[in-house]
Amino acid sequence: MSSDSADPRPPFSLADLHALGRLGFDSVAGITTLVEEMHRNIARASPPLGAAPEGRAPGLSGLVYSAVRGVTRGIGGAWNLAQLALPKPKTRLDPRREAWVAALNGVWGEHLAASGNPLAIGMSFREGGEAMVLDAEALRARYGDGRRKLLLLLHGLCMNDLGWHHRGHDHGRMLAAEFGYTPLYLHYNTGRHISENGRDFAALLERLVAAWPGPIEEIALLGHSMGGLVARSACHYAEVANLSWRAQIKRIVFLGTPHHGAPLERAGNWFDNAIELSPYLAPFARLGKSRSAGIKDLRHGNLIDEDWAAVQGGSHRDQRRMLPLPAGVRCHAVAASRQHAPSGEARRLRGDGLVPIASALGHHELPARELGFATADTHLEFDCNHFELLSNEAVGRRLREWFAAT
Repeated sequence: MSSDSADPRPPFSLADLHALGRLGFDSVAGITTLVEEMHRNIARASPPLGAAPEGRAPGLSGLVYSAVRGVTRGIGGAWNLAQLALPKPKTRLDPRREAWVAALNGVWGEHLAASGNPLAIGMSFREGGEAMVLDAEALRARYGDGRRKLLLLLHGLCMNDLGWHHRGHDHGRMLAAEFGYTPLYLHYNTGRHISENGRDFAALLERLVAAWPGPIEEIALLGHSMGGLVARSACHYAEVANLSWRAQIKRIVFLGTPHHGAPLERAGNWFDNAIELSPYLAPFARLGKSRSAGIKDLRHGNLIDEDWAAVQGGSHRDQRRMLPLPAGVRCHAVAASRQHAPSGEARRLRGDGLVPIASALGHHELPARELGFATADTHLEFDCNHFELLSNEAVGRRLREWFAAT
C-alpha cells in the first residue's frame, strides 16, 4: 500500500473523472429546477412568508427550463455510454483517492448508490485496503485455521477503513497483537441510511462467519462515530433475522459515537426549516436537503428504518424507537472533550467538536432514553478531539484495560 504523500501521479483515473462528470450532469438538472422554482415564486408575486406555490415557471420560461433539463439528460445519457469506451483503470490503492471518494460518499452517497454511479462505495471487509473474498479457501490461505477471535472495526462518516491508521497508530493492530484477535476493517458508503448499512453489515458478517476456516470463539466490534451506530443497528437486525453471529458478540466499544445525535446536523435541519418559511428562499432548502441520508440520520441517532421512514424530511422532533444496548454484550463508551481539564459542571463541558459528551456516553435528559453504560465501562478523555480518539494514547490504554478484563 502506497502512502507517499509526494506521489506525483493524480489520485484519480479517467473512469473517476467520467463518474464525476455524471454527478455534474445530475447537479445541472437539480440547479435548473432550483432556478425555475425561484423564477416561479417571484413571477407569481408570492407573499414574503408562507408556502411556496406549486407548478412550473409561467409561459415560455417554463418551456425553456424543461428544454434545459431535456438537453442535460440527453447529453448525460451520451456521457454515460462513453464509459464503455474507457480503458479499465489499473488497480492501485492510493490513500488520497480513498479519502476523497469516502468524503464524496459521505455527503452524496445515497444519490451515488441510487444513480448507479461507479464512485458509490460497496460494502466489504478490507485489510490493508484490499477487499476480502468471503470464500473458505481464500480465507484459509490468508489466515490459516487458528484464528478464532475476530475484531471488526467500523469507521465513521466521510471516512474509510484506512483512517484507522492515524498518526502512526492503529487501535485494531494494537488489540490484535495483545489479545490474539484478527482485525478486519469494514468499508462502507456512509451516505446511506444507518439502518441500511446496519442490515447489510449484519448479512455480510453472517457470510464471513459461515466462510471462516474453523470455529469462531469471540467477535468484538470497535466503532468510531457513525460506525458505532451501524454496529448497534446491525445487532438489532441480526436479532430480527436470528443470525448466528449475534450470539458470538462479546464486546462493543464506541469511540465518540453520537448515540443521541449531533448538534451540527440538528442546526442544519433548523436552518432548512427556517428558510422554507419564505417562498423566495425555499428553493435554497433543496441544496441543504441534498445532504445524504446518513448525515440526516445523525440528527438524532437513527438506527432502524422506522426511525426515518415515518418522519417528514424537515421534522426536528426526535421520534426514534429507543433501542437498548445489545443484551449479553459488554459495551464500552469513550467520549472526548477539547477542554484541557475538567472545570465546572459536567453537563457544561465541551464535547469533541462534533459529538457532545452526553451523546457519546449515552446520557439523555429523559430517563427512558438513557442507555445505561456502567460507570466502569465509560471513559472521558480531555484535550482530545473527535478524530484524535483514533490515536490517543490514554484511550489506547483504556481499551487494553477493558479487553484484558473478563
